[in-house]
Amino acid sequence: MKAIIGKKVGMSQIFDADGKVIPVTVIEAGPCVVVQKKTVEKDGYAAVQLGFEDVLERKLTKPEMGHLSKAGVGPKKHLKEFDLEGDLNVGDIVKADTFAAGDHVDVTGTSKGHGYQGVIKRHGAHRLKETHGSGPVARQIGSLGAGSHMSKIIKGTIGAGHMGVEQVTIMNLDVVKVDPELNMIVVRGAVPGPKGGLVTIRSTKKTIIEKKGEAAGISANPQKASARVNPQKASARNK
Repeated sequence: MKAIIGKKVGMSQIFDADGKVIPVTVIEAGPCVVVQKKTVEKDGYAAVQLGFEDVLERKLTKPEMGHLSKAGVGPKKHLKEFDLEGDLNVGDIVKADTFAAGDHVDVTGTSKGHGYQGVIKRHGAHRLKETHGSGPVARQIGSLGAGSHMSKIIKGTIGAGHMGVEQVTIMNLDVVKVDPELNMIVVRGAVPGPKGGLVTIRSTKKTIIEKKGEAAGISANPQKASARVNPQKASARNK
């Protein structure tokens, strides 16, 4: 298990060796310092607390400063716990080179806030018919169901309300590039949150199955489509 705290810089694109474009998100990851190490004997579970991003001392409370001073660490804006492997102690530095190109990671962030939105934008509901009877409420949700029997709206029914600002995790993204000098981790695809938003990167919980052999992805079963070769195709005639 590896993890680090970072800040979303923005999206870009790079090209691989075959000239194919790869949409990527650039993340400023670390450096993070180990602020606290929790053990099973003392705390009932094992974890490591990381601190990220320097901040002015006057912006922290006295309990927060006391917690950091006890570890001999300067003022940090963000603190998060991770179940990390390895021999990490208080004061150790976790940098971007903890990860390497080809690693698979889960990225967690807070989604963009959209304020109070209607049911169409928030849940993708349909507009009402505007031929007759809908009046000025074509973008409202319409009837919400039960009459005399339940006489109430069923719990979980979609509706207008606050949209966004929720914790979102995108799983199994692969690391395309790591630059330790710039504290930069580049991952394939999009991650939640706006530019400058706080994100956490950790080893994916998904099980990665690697294909082996020259014929990876081609089945030996003649009943499967991947095993059947169409002689009419140019790719088959060139072999």
